[in-house]
Amino acid sequence: MEPFSSAVSIADAIRSRQVSPVEVVDLYLGRIDHYNGELNAFVWQNPDQVREAAKAATRAVMAEEDLGPFHGVPLPIKDLTSVAGQPNTMGSLGVPDTPRQGNEPVVDRFLGAGCLLMGRTNSPEMGTLPDTDNSRYGPTVNPWDPRHSPGGSSGGAAAAVAAGLAPLAHGNDGGGSLRMPASACGLVGLKPSRARVPQLVQSWWEYCSTEGVITRYVQDSAAMLDVISRPDPHGWFQAPPPRRPFAEEPGSDPGRLRIGLMVDAPTGLPVDPECVNAAQGTAALLEEMGHDVHPVAPELLSAEAAQAYVDVVIPGSLYVHPFDRPDLAEPYNRYRWDRMKQVSAGEYVRAASLLQTESRRIVAQWRRDFDVLLTPTMACQPPELGAVRADANRDAKVAQPSALLMVSFTLLCNITGQPAISLPVHIAPTGLPVGVQLIGAPFDEATLLRLAAALEAETNWPHAVPADYC
Repeated sequence: MEPFSSAVSIADAIRSRQVSPVEVVDLYLGRIDHYNGELNAFVWQNPDQVREAAKAATRAVMAEEDLGPFHGVPLPIKDLTSVAGQPNTMGSLGVPDTPRQGNEPVVDRFLGAGCLLMGRTNSPEMGTLPDTDNSRYGPTVNPWDPRHSPGGSSGGAAAAVAAGLAPLAHGNDGGGSLRMPASACGLVGLKPSRARVPQLVQSWWEYCSTEGVITRYVQDSAAMLDVISRPDPHGWFQAPPPRRPFAEEPGSDPGRLRIGLMVDAPTGLPVDPECVNAAQGTAALLEEMGHDVHPVAPELLSAEAAQAYVDVVIPGSLYVHPFDRPDLAEPYNRYRWDRMKQVSAGEYVRAASLLQTESRRIVAQWRRDFDVLLTPTMACQPPELGAVRADANRDAKVAQPSALLMVSFTLLCNITGQPAISLPVHIAPTGLPVGVQLIGAPFDEATLLRLAAALEAETNWPHAVPADYC
């Protein structure tokens, strides 16, 4: 076993007694001790607890007990999600480190699959920036180049996986927060469909934010989606069940697909040439694989709807997970907090209605005009460290280009609820990873997983590792 092995292969090795959970945990804890000081990917650690859990997992293997699909595999939790007995500061000085009393549903699913919860990873305050930097813990750096951001808001998770400090990591996505850091760190980031993964509270308006994982391998993303999408008998909304387990999709023939190519940013901002090259190179590869790829200019969100999401829905999320001390929040979040005091319930409902109406029109294009939409994941390469947070705090009233460039292509799917996946297909001359995004029809993760696995086989991206962490 190596630190960059797939989680599925590690679980198989544990099940067949080729390696013990204790050995697996010791490998990753050793790498965390060695590298986290420079990365700042982990902001809270529980080495004694995870070692005890690994010993119990080893005893279960030796006793030939029934084992979950990820039995003995360590997995860190993003510092926006509650775990019983762990702090959840949400990256903020305005939230205490008091241990939480219960688990989010996704945590229970990780535990039920046999995962060993190993520490907590860094996030921007309340997850409302596409960069991983905050006043409480400071910035997480990109393992490919410490002068640059790992993206956000699941940047601590992505940095940990990219540097081999964990085989996969929990994250969530309300505007691209799984896909952007996956792109910035050369990894796979799948945003599941709306209501696919149960949540205690449907955050960011009706499941715009969803739980997931960042991985190196498509197979890990597929197998973990089976775990975390187990239906919630107490939830109000449920995505339709898949035709078969998601883990069976990688390696299956995706058939001949109609793939639309869009390289112009919906925000109207200029797109970095390397991001365009990544998308166009992937389009050419997909054509070689037998798919019908053609440029498209799909109908997307109106400026009014996009503004409603940014100005009303995202600030509203601060009231779902409130600050204990709003006066200690980042300036950009204090502005949003204060602004929401002036937003009426009617304005919020009007914004939500507009987003629902436009979403119906947008998703109708899938399967009618194309099967999958291919775009760059971001309109920029990973930004310089600290730039996004500095811009946001300098003028909180205006969405800054440094952030808008990152979310230009990703934000749409959170509003429409469609599944999307970022794939690490390109390394720019700067040495920084650049990803592409595939957007699927509603509830059609299966097609994305088939297509992503086929691209992985052609490009072999899992072997691309940051040089300083080999």
